[in-house]
Amino acid sequence: MTAVALSPTRAPFLLGLNPLAKIAAALPAIVALVFARDLATPTAFLGLASLVLLIGARWSARLLVLLGVVVPLAVVVVAAGFALWVDASGGGAEVVRAGSWTLTDDALTTGLATGLRLAAIMVLAFIGGLTTTGPDLVRALVQQLRVPYRIGYAALAAIRFVPRFGRELDIIRQAHRVRGVGGFAPMRWMRTVVPLLAGGIRHAERVALAMDARAFGAHPDRTERHLVPWRRRDSVFVLAFWAASAAVFVVV
Repeated sequence: MTAVALSPTRAPFLLGLNPLAKIAAALPAIVALVFARDLATPTAFLGLASLVLLIGARWSARLLVLLGVVVPLAVVVVAAGFALWVDASGGGAEVVRAGSWTLTDDALTTGLATGLRLAAIMVLAFIGGLTTTGPDLVRALVQQLRVPYRIGYAALAAIRFVPRFGRELDIIRQAHRVRGVGGFAPMRWMRTVVPLLAGGIRHAERVALAMDARAFGAHPDRTERHLVPWRRRDSVFVLAFWAASAAVFVVV
């Protein structure tokens, strides 16, 4: 019988890029959008970043909800809020009047431009944020930007405390339910503080012993087990995104 090798499903291209490449590609556009005041520029970048995410990221419920619900809702809320706060004495045609308060079309334009600008910055940040893991980002910072590994991996160990605290909190609550411990919500929270703190101290001691056993900090550099290289495709993506960003500013 002849064995047939099935080729694995190809992963979205953003997942295979260096984390620093995704940050470097979007950073100039994010900085430039801070100074943009029109409607067309942030709208174009919002569409560009959304297109890159839909093509290059793995589709999930979180991604679709963010792009289809959260981002439009944020634009509406920010636009309405800033439109209400803008001083109407600057001019513009009157849209709504309630007593001495007036809403003008200039205020609506300013609010909408602000909402679109913040949404575009947010979606541009999603390019790296939604397709990059914390360990890969730390490894890239250490390997490419020469950040001291003492800082990078110590910060990564601290970040990993957060999900562990969540798991230990669930275990403590389950133990309280099994023992029939009830009471008011503030009392339940007070009962979880001491065991959660004790569990955090025990975990910190284990992490410290493990790092000491591996001679963490004894030498200026360490051998990396997992490499996150900067490849040619990373440079191509950065240059292509910079070119697209420049084209948006020139055309729009």
